[in-house]
Amino acid sequence: MPFDLISRKSTHFVLWSPGTVANAPVLIIGQFQQGNPPTLAVANRFPMTPAAGVTGLWEIAATSCGLVDGSIYHYWFAVQSTNPNRPGGPIPCTDPTAWTVDWRLLPPPLASPFIDEDRQPAAVVLFRDGLLQPSDPGGEQLTLSDDPLANTLPQNNQLVIYELPTAWARTATGSVGIGTGSFQDVRALIEAGATGKNLSDLAVTAAGNTYLTDLGINALELLPPADSFFKREWGYDTAHYLAADSELGQPDGNSWPTTNRDLSDLVKACHQQQIRFFVDMVMAFSRNEAYQHIAFDQFCIDDPAHNQSDPDALTSRSTSGNPQIRDGFGSTLFRYTRPLTASFYDPESGVDQPALVPARQHMYTQLTRWMTDFHVDGIRIDSVENVANWDFVQGFKDRARALFAQRWATQRLGAGADSHFLVVGEELSVPLALLTQNRLDGLWNDHFRVLVRAAVRGVNAAAEGEPTFEWTVRKAIDCRNLGFTDGTQAVNYITSHDVEGPGRERLFTSFAKFAGFAPADAVRRIKLAFTCLLTAVGVPMILAGEEFADLHTRFDVNGNVSQDGGKQVAPVHFELLDNVNDPIQQAVVLLRQDLLAYVSRLVHLRTSSLALSVNDTSFLHVDFNDGKRVVVWQRGPGSDGSLVIVLANFSDFNTDTSIGSSAEYVVPNWPSGQSWREITQERNVPANFAGREPIFAWEAKVYVS
Repeated sequence: MPFDLISRKSTHFVLWSPGTVANAPVLIIGQFQQGNPPTLAVANRFPMTPAAGVTGLWEIAATSCGLVDGSIYHYWFAVQSTNPNRPGGPIPCTDPTAWTVDWRLLPPPLASPFIDEDRQPAAVVLFRDGLLQPSDPGGEQLTLSDDPLANTLPQNNQLVIYELPTAWARTATGSVGIGTGSFQDVRALIEAGATGKNLSDLAVTAAGNTYLTDLGINALELLPPADSFFKREWGYDTAHYLAADSELGQPDGNSWPTTNRDLSDLVKACHQQQIRFFVDMVMAFSRNEAYQHIAFDQFCIDDPAHNQSDPDALTSRSTSGNPQIRDGFGSTLFRYTRPLTASFYDPESGVDQPALVPARQHMYTQLTRWMTDFHVDGIRIDSVENVANWDFVQGFKDRARALFAQRWATQRLGAGADSHFLVVGEELSVPLALLTQNRLDGLWNDHFRVLVRAAVRGVNAAAEGEPTFEWTVRKAIDCRNLGFTDGTQAVNYITSHDVEGPGRERLFTSFAKFAGFAPADAVRRIKLAFTCLLTAVGVPMILAGEEFADLHTRFDVNGNVSQDGGKQVAPVHFELLDNVNDPIQQAVVLLRQDLLAYVSRLVHLRTSSLALSVNDTSFLHVDFNDGKRVVVWQRGPGSDGSLVIVLANFSDFNTDTSIGSSAEYVVPNWPSGQSWREITQERNVPANFAGREPIFAWEAKVYVS
């Protein structure tokens, strides 16, 4: 799919600015000069001119700028600010379609009314063979030319997604988490030959270790990897949409960022291990993004609360009787509804088009970059209700799928592209109309979180309006009972990165800190929750660290997990798996190691079992007699005839084993004529014992035929 603006970028510096421009933009270009602070050396200024035949596109040919072949250049576009809070002044802006940004180089301090936050980083480009090319400041480039074929990666119905905050960390002094990860550190979790850079002292990133590969997950979802404004947070303040995060590509000790190389190396490492690569995209709002100065009103809305009649003021949840204002969470909201009133250049088609909505085209541009250059295999759209416009959401999804289909076709892979790509949205009210109207492929199923957390406490999910325990479990295990029609439409999770508020915290913290469970009791229930997650209909997602009962170490003044308490800089404490000398703490370490092994066995089952890849689910047995809460469900049969049966005990009931080998719990209607293996304890079960074994409190057994 040719994309005109991206094609033009190979020969010209281009700035799309639909609307009236008071003065022609100026290209400021030179070379990075080390210093304190660094400066732009050999700087030149070149006025840009309107591109021929179209309206609202400014350009200058690279060959007109006196560039030296094989050299790296840093540059800005100087414009008159249109930001309503900083009107009229001249400001150097980052190229809004920059492939690379370098936060080492900022423009000099700006005159009032600008503030220090308005200083934007220089964009970076390589000039070689007469063309402008993506490059890191040291000349490093993308490394995906020999990426494995897309059909070697798992299908949507086989996925287990691992949600990883890229700036994950270890515990620092005083058990205060600090975010110091990098793309190289993430790669060390996957590839045996890679080592951690910032976190080289952790066992999970040591050479030869492959933590995520061993865990068995087959999809890695990075919290937003696009370049963001705030340092050491999770990336939900995107500033430069076509550029990977500069900080995550510059580990401590590196003189310059190697972001393009490092991220493409990470993607290739994933693909070589048959792990799909998902990205989280924040499109409702941005922080200090260039268009907030270049063409504010065309792209952004300043304060929707002050003008609720503005077509971009309200969320998609709004009704005539219940208007809900869009929330930028301190950032600036994009416009996705109000069109331009005249025809302007369309970055996609390359010709003037009427009624364009500029922010939509901007996001289609960044989508093309990520799909083409970084070989993305799946996308999560953040805060769909604040994106607000479902037509845009569908247009984005359709283009993403078309770009993936193009990659598939280029590799001559025949049929099958549709089942190897997924676009899901986060809208926590879970409006299924997004699916029935074909706006998205799937949704985060936040219902599952509420249901399963209630179940492993032994109560019905009152927060979901569910009056019975049985249907609390049934709805958790089979998302079709919630209105989904296929498992690939529902991304299930026990915990997500959104850990703020009661019932959303990390599960171990929820149980041990807030519910008062002893560590062994907490881990027992966490195992039960993971059994539900990994045998339920839907796409399971694991928040990094939940597989070993990670815990929160940052709280606000009220003792809660919150944004004020440092939610977005909370670490993943991989070091909690390391042995310690203290015998009391070592007992908890052993619990965590045992949980990790337990979860890994179930993850490997989920990614390999054909019975778990289909929707077919039946409930064989429920028992609520004498205080018991025992539920048995069957998944499959798969295309190979295999079955998975789960016997789950959500109660304190224990089989009386004092009578010896005859102790049993009998499950009526157990399928006959099958050989069985119990996965959680890795043991074969004789056919005459299957469905007749003892059960214990807050335990699940998983049998595979």
